[in-house]
Amino acid sequence: MTRLKSRWTLGLALLAGTAVQAQPGTGERAAVNEISDISFAEVDGQTLRLDLYLPDGVANPPLLVWVHGGGWSRGARQPVSTLAFVEDGYAMASVDYRLSPVAPFPAQIHDIKAAIRFLRAEAGAYGYDASRVAILGVSAGAHLAALAATTNGDPRLEGDVGDYLDQSSDVVAVVSYFGASNLTTILDQSTPFGLGIRVPGLEALFGGPVEERSDLARLASPVFHVDADDPPLLLLHGDQDPQMPINQSHELEGAYEALGLDVHFEVVHGAKHGGDLFFDETRTALVEAFLDRNLRADLQSARDGS
Repeated sequence: MTRLKSRWTLGLALLAGTAVQAQPGTGERAAVNEISDISFAEVDGQTLRLDLYLPDGVANPPLLVWVHGGGWSRGARQPVSTLAFVEDGYAMASVDYRLSPVAPFPAQIHDIKAAIRFLRAEAGAYGYDASRVAILGVSAGAHLAALAATTNGDPRLEGDVGDYLDQSSDVVAVVSYFGASNLTTILDQSTPFGLGIRVPGLEALFGGPVEERSDLARLASPVFHVDADDPPLLLLHGDQDPQMPINQSHELEGAYEALGLDVHFEVVHGAKHGGDLFFDETRTALVEAFLDRNLRADLQSARDGS
């Protein structure tokens, strides 16, 4: 059952264990309306749900789709890593997807695309702008976000999950926090510690060893899908990440640069795999500037007083 909540985001953060940033330059916390447990699809007996966060008092805001991490095998849509973007005028939907112990790839990307199609179809009911949709993810969620952004219309990855197959899964911008981009090279780039995480993770994702699933590994790799129509990309990756090789972000940056596409790679010095450095005031401002430029140029102008 869908539940509607309205509260100050500080209270929401304390209840959900979420790190929340104040609105830059004001010291104030904006109100967030949370609509929980929205069912967006049924597949193989499993109900897929999302939680929607709406900025109070903002008409028709752009929408951010948030994809959680967890090595494709675990994790959940709550808590989200930050609600700062909602405080600053964006709607955000944190979405479920089937985990690898339940269903192998490409189930995960089929579910993400189903969520985007649902959100686009139901925009009128919830009050955000379906023409301005970006996708963001952390770790495995960043991999899925990048894959969704670079494969609009690919029938192998669109799938047939959900009731809105006539809707587009297209997005206008993508933010990848320390995600994978090339699952055919990731093991060669990994440290021994990283291999202990990535080998079982990929075997669960593909239903067997990567070397025996090379076609699936290539299909699951955003670097092989990049083309001239892909949306602007912002990458953030820690230079001390022991789990996700930083070269994974370099590879996706290189694929974008080869086609002259809009890409920025922010190396987060001293950061490992996740942590507060990715959601501090500096990186939050960086991500918001990227989102403003691509989804809501008028928001940046208003903040600047221009």
